[in-house]
Amino acid sequence: MLVEGAILDRDGPRAAYVRFRNGRVVEVGAPGTASTRGRLHQVRGIVIPAPVNGHTHLGDAVSVREPPDGPVEELVAPPLSYKFQLLADTPRAAKLAAMRAALGRMVREGVGAMLDFREEGVAGVELLRSALSEVPLRGFVFGRPLRRPIDARELAHVLDVADGVGLSSARDEDTDTRRAVARACRRSRKRYGLHASESVRERPETYLDPTPDLLVHLTQATADDLTAVRDQGVAVALCPRSNALFGRQADLRTMERLGLKVLLGSDNAMFHTPSIWSELQFAYTSSRLLGRPVSASFLARAALVEPWAWLGVPEAARVAPGSPIRPLVLRLPPDDPAYQVVTRVTEQVIVRPGPRPRRRSR
Repeated sequence: MLVEGAILDRDGPRAAYVRFRNGRVVEVGAPGTASTRGRLHQVRGIVIPAPVNGHTHLGDAVSVREPPDGPVEELVAPPLSYKFQLLADTPRAAKLAAMRAALGRMVREGVGAMLDFREEGVAGVELLRSALSEVPLRGFVFGRPLRRPIDARELAHVLDVADGVGLSSARDEDTDTRRAVARACRRSRKRYGLHASESVRERPETYLDPTPDLLVHLTQATADDLTAVRDQGVAVALCPRSNALFGRQADLRTMERLGLKVLLGSDNAMFHTPSIWSELQFAYTSSRLLGRPVSASFLARAALVEPWAWLGVPEAARVAPGSPIRPLVLRLPPDDPAYQVVTRVTEQVIVRPGPRPRRRSR
């Protein structure tokens, strides 16, 4: 396949052609200069790195009804909220099937990786690992130990099967718990994540001590709070659609101005489809509704570039021969790639590079 149009990756947007062989990039160059022009299936469009869903809770994909009204704490906070009662009452097979379906949707939409905060201790992590084993998608799984105070043996077991630990919030977890988890993660060379300033503002010194690898939400954070997060080098995962359900939004404009490392995620599967494209479109539109617009390029990087750097695979965010992740081809006008990617992508415009289907003989 030969794609003539544009590339949008960690190096920014640029006019280019991209030649594929068996789904992999083998050549990149200036438009109109491809040596095989006219001998390959040609597409006009945009080539991008596979996006990453930067924050999910796929376990609650088992929810098939509209959640009840109420504050976010009553719906998702551990251990007695609607969500945790739902998880406790749902058979393992049903949870596995729901997670497989959610992962399948992400694969169809071209997602290359996702970061999940998985509840239910070791068993919860193992259940998601089982679902992930059947799909071509990289899963970074934050586990969460069940016992409080922290049981060192259980925490070690969680870290044996997970890529890190993701805690509820500094309001829900005391300092001793957060420090014990962070120490164990550092010793195991795993990651420590934490929800912060979601429903009320929390002081940065609470959620930045110990220093997490990833913070989630920060919808109530002030500009000074965000500066402290940036200065400590902590990445932030934002979930605009989920936050909007409860009447709040993170200050995307200030985050862009300050140069924070931002990821974008779809959050709880009980609220929304795990669609990174829907998240991008909503983030772009809602920032204008609030009168604090952000650029399409900032949002595109939050889905295509920053997550791969956070995962330690920055080369996956570049469209070039030898990239470890297969990029996506989008059948979209290449004139303004970032705007098109943020506002126009659906499953229907994704083209799968590979051998051209043969016509059946009559």
